[in-house]
Amino acid sequence: MFDNLTRRVSAALGQIGGKKTLSEDNIAETLREVRLALLDADVALAVVQDFMDRIRQRAIGAEVGASLSPAQ
Repeated sequence: MFDNLTRRVSAALGQIGGKKTLSEDNIAETLREVRLALLDADVALAVVQDFMDRIRQRAIGAEVGASLSPAQ
């Protein structure tokens, strides 16, 4: 179960690679994939919704560091 979750979240985060600044448009699909992976792993809906809201608030407008990959 955790292997599948890890694989799906890593793949979703790989989608934002090469982006300098994160925006709602370029993270929407990534957040969708992470949300689906968490729900498939039987994480409670309320927890998933709260987590997605927090990630969205922190991510929008953030810059991806040059020395970091999106997964880091």
